Amino acid sequence: MSDHQPDRKQSGFKETTRVAAAREQLQEVVAGHDRTESVPLLDADDRVLAEEVVAPRNVPHYSQAAMDGYAVRAEDTFGAGGRSPEALRRAEEMGPGAAVRVHTGSEVPAGADAIVMIEQTDRFGDEIEVFDAVAEGENVASVGEDVEKGQSLYEQGHRLRPSDLGMLKSVGVREVTVYEPPRVAVIPTGEELVQTDPEPGEVVETNGLTVSRFVERWGGDATYHDVVTDDETALREAIESNLDHDIVVTTGGSSVGERDLLPEVVDSIGDVIVHGVALKPGHPVALGIIGHSPIGSQNSKSSGNIVEHDTMASENSENSEDSDPDGEETPIVMLPGYPVACIINAIQFVRPALKWTGNLPLDDFPTTDARLERKIRSEPGIRSFVRVTVNEDGEERSATPTRASGSGILSSVALADGWVEVPEEREGIPAGETVAVGNWEWSA
Repeated sequence: MSDHQPDRKQSGFKETTRVAAAREQLQEVVAGHDRTESVPLLDADDRVLAEEVVAPRNVPHYSQAAMDGYAVRAEDTFGAGGRSPEALRRAEEMGPGAAVRVHTGSEVPAGADAIVMIEQTDRFGDEIEVFDAVAEGENVASVGEDVEKGQSLYEQGHRLRPSDLGMLKSVGVREVTVYEPPRVAVIPTGEELVQTDPEPGEVVETNGLTVSRFVERWGGDATYHDVVTDDETALREAIESNLDHDIVVTTGGSSVGERDLLPEVVDSIGDVIVHGVALKPGHPVALGIIGHSPIGSQNSKSSGNIVEHDTMASENSENSEDSDPDGEETPIVMLPGYPVACIINAIQFVRPALKWTGNLPLDDFPTTDARLERKIRSEPGIRSFVRVTVNEDGEERSATPTRASGSGILSSVALADGWVEVPEEREGIPAGETVAVGNWEWSA
């Protein structure tokens, strides 16, 4: 442990870091990886391009009829009107005064320069009466009108959507180079955890499963590990054996109790940069980095019991060098063991770390506006996340805070429709106010 780090088990959380500052410090130690792979379009939905894509051909690649009707020379229709139609001869090839039947998508016959819509014509034997004059190029899609060969379609870093895949297929692209999904190791910890039916004193492991599935939804490749007991050697071995991942995530053991060993274990092989965040539920989250060069310490700015910029532990260089001789860095997010606190912190810290590592866009969660049915209480200086259910009555929506609000009550998340985020500068939200309900089950 670095000399300037307090004994967490003695001091507890006398100082906590604001959410925004903690995320900034995490971002400083997270680097985007440069691993790429080539994938067929069928597998490229929601993947992020690792290089620019340029159109290899025109779309359309031939002069194309944009309507069902007749290909004509525009000059042959001049003067046509509802009361005085122009008569053209129905033909198989173009020539003066000719009209050739075409369908949407057909190649425009050589010599034609416009298409008369079928609705503006009548056929009488071998004659076609045209009731509306057309201009040159009317109802014709020229070569490259949609996409020109050599045109830049998408820049590096663009996340592909289904419509993008259709566009790429139309120009002849069959494979794209994308970033590999970031690899995330999810390690549940706790001697009381089991994967099967629990005996008295045992608890079914859910945090690791939940977080690993969130990682997959957010665009990562999750490795969901077996439970690791509360033992320093076992925890250290589990972490060190997963430093080949882009991010290591642990669940449980992040607070300041006798069995909360993870911050000290991480400090012994790397650095804990944040321990304790001004967030509810879930302030016992810890953030660290393993296998990196020492980081110079920064001055703290304290506001009451909230630290604006926590001091980065930086003097454990001997352990850092020993843990990773290649000098690569592996961020670690130590999530609290209570299920709700675990989920909230995964969303606040694991998700952005995954996005930064995988070169993925960090989009905001979609929200639904609703009128708050009951007052929400919160502490000033703490960012609170309150679970709510949403009810609709016609066009009116109302949000009701869940009665079960403890950070260990998983059903309060599973049965809720979303959360209301109360910023640090507010002391609760009164009933009747319109609030934004965030959808935490959103995939992106």
